Amino acid sequence: MFTLSDFDYDLPVDRIAQKPVIPRDQAKLLVVNRATKKITHHLVSDLLELVTPQFHFVANNTKVFPARLHGQRQTGGKVELLLTRPLGKSTYACISKPGLKLNTRIVFSHNLTARVSAISKHGLERNIVFSLPEPDLREVLLKIGSTPTPPYIKKSGSSHNDYQTIYAKYGFSAAAPTAGLHFTPQLLEKIKAERKWDEITLNVGLGTFLPVKTNSLADHKMHRETFTISKKSAESLTYSLTHNKLLAIGTTTARTLETAVSGQKIAPLSGSTKIFIYPPYRFSAVSALLTNFHLPKSTLLMMVSAFTSFPNSDTQFTNFKSSLLGSAYQIAIANNYRFFSYGDAMLIL
Repeated sequence: MFTLSDFDYDLPVDRIAQKPVIPRDQAKLLVVNRATKKITHHLVSDLLELVTPQFHFVANNTKVFPARLHGQRQTGGKVELLLTRPLGKSTYACISKPGLKLNTRIVFSHNLTARVSAISKHGLERNIVFSLPEPDLREVLLKIGSTPTPPYIKKSGSSHNDYQTIYAKYGFSAAAPTAGLHFTPQLLEKIKAERKWDEITLNVGLGTFLPVKTNSLADHKMHRETFTISKKSAESLTYSLTHNKLLAIGTTTARTLETAVSGQKIAPLSGSTKIFIYPPYRFSAVSALLTNFHLPKSTLLMMVSAFTSFPNSDTQFTNFKSSLLGSAYQIAIANNYRFFSYGDAMLIL
């Protein structure tokens, strides 16, 4: 069984991207061929030239909500909340800084207040009930909230649109499905004209911000995220499972497809997933993956490690540094690729 240290690597701090490339599709694209082990350098704008017509593109159209709120306890003291998911009836799950006691009242601008109504068993999340009903509440939250960009993005000045895909439509995400940040309207239009394109919705939640704390992967409890696959998309994706190949845009899309697949069928679902993918997981739905470069020891790095090793390629995974993916990361570092959310991309074929 693998341990956390098996997925570690060293990254120079100056490789962490602090802002997106403009235009978005001019980000670098490292292409890794699992069959030939060949690694080549391109741009995201080259995408259609790199994949054969049989590939069916699948994207996560979730929308990032400005879920970071700043308020004040009624008794004094500043509070920061990160809303992680709506629970209905003006109630949201959240992470608070500092941790708040039950029944603590919080005051925000725009005459909005909230109360802590519950604390989760693990003590990390709070449920808070706001004083306004929906949809008035949602309108105020859009005014007072800010985009919860990851902590490794230190520079201010990024707009909410920088951290939103151009095809974002639905949902409530605490973080962007970052592989999708590389698409421009022109590239998307070209793909839709020449290839099959479908969208699913997975709401990126709390787990995106949580490090793996257990040494053994078997002991890690994966976070749960809600997703939706429409009947129309499910039928189209099911057809491509046997007649084409699915190219997942991002790990959130891959996670959704691997949850929904059963045999040669992808079901129309509105549900949740807590699937934890790491070597030697066998992928059943996804044949190619467009993804960013991920943090050391993260569940996302573990998923991509599984995709690039046995039984999904002929290379056994022993640890990240000696793996095909680890070699690709070292090549990326040596060639000044930019890492993490605003960074460059990798296409795994």
